Amino acid sequence: MKTKRFLCLAATFAAFATFGALPAAAQTVLRSADIHPDGYPTVEAVKYMGELVKQRTNGRLDIQVFNNAALGSEKDTIEQTRFGVIDMNRVNTAPFNNLVPQTQVLGMPFLFRSVDHMHKVVDGPIGDEILAAFEPHGLVGLAFYDSGARSFYTTKKPIKSLADLKGQKIRVQQSDLWIAMMKAFGANATPMPFGEVYSSLETGVVDGAENNWPSYESSRHFEVAKNYTLTEHSLAPEALVISKASWDKLTPEDQKILRQAAKESVVKMRELWSAREKASEEKVRAAGVNVITVDKQPFIDAMKPVYDSFVTDPAMKDLVARIQAVQATQ
Repeated sequence: MKTKRFLCLAATFAAFATFGALPAAAQTVLRSADIHPDGYPTVEAVKYMGELVKQRTNGRLDIQVFNNAALGSEKDTIEQTRFGVIDMNRVNTAPFNNLVPQTQVLGMPFLFRSVDHMHKVVDGPIGDEILAAFEPHGLVGLAFYDSGARSFYTTKKPIKSLADLKGQKIRVQQSDLWIAMMKAFGANATPMPFGEVYSSLETGVVDGAENNWPSYESSRHFEVAKNYTLTEHSLAPEALVISKASWDKLTPEDQKILRQAAKESVVKMRELWSAREKASEEKVRAAGVNVITVDKQPFIDAMKPVYDSFVTDPAMKDLVARIQAVQATQ
């Protein structure tokens, strides 16, 4: 384990060297990781946050985004962020599930009734409560970004009903919850980093995967998996975090500026996300993808064992109940 961690740290420092010297204008440059390519809404939102921070600190702070998984997979960069090698990180909540149990609730299938419902939850007291749960694990939660509605896509057999998932090898995020979800759907879960999915789809290592419109499009997965089924089984958000080691080095004034800029970047991210989601859907439909609408109720009903297994203690049950009780504005 120590050897693996050392190699991860060494790789990170090498990546910084590859990208060249950091900007000299700022006294402190916060290095932020993202697996998505340049131009992706999460990447651009953190860049926007950096502009706000640099302006409001008169150049004392800046943020440099290392996108396209330049610093490694989400699982690897979480560890590096906890140890302060990477300062900031934008990661889907799923890889945090085993570390921060409260994030598991956000990924529960069909938990959110709509995007508006999800926004109302993560923008309010419940969202702040879950962000605070990161701190005992060496991270400070700053904000939640959108991750869209996740749906299934397959290379050969299209998913027209729950029965069509039976036996299919589906790539999932590296999370016990997502593995259990696939089992309940009748599929064979295959956890792997996002960067390995294209080749795995192309070579038949997996039969399919699941993700939102922009990730399906930007990763070019639609080229090799041309059946996209609108199950919309998860609206789990993304988390923007900063290493507690890096956070503690900042003055209270700069911490306040960073928190406010993070919150404002959420608005920018959602604007970009809405436009990107529409453009991505249009692009893959134009490419001839077979887009399938299904009756969601059998998929919803199949998730009862997942809730029974993962929402067990009173605190988790209370959190689910409070989320379900939130009324979204229409």
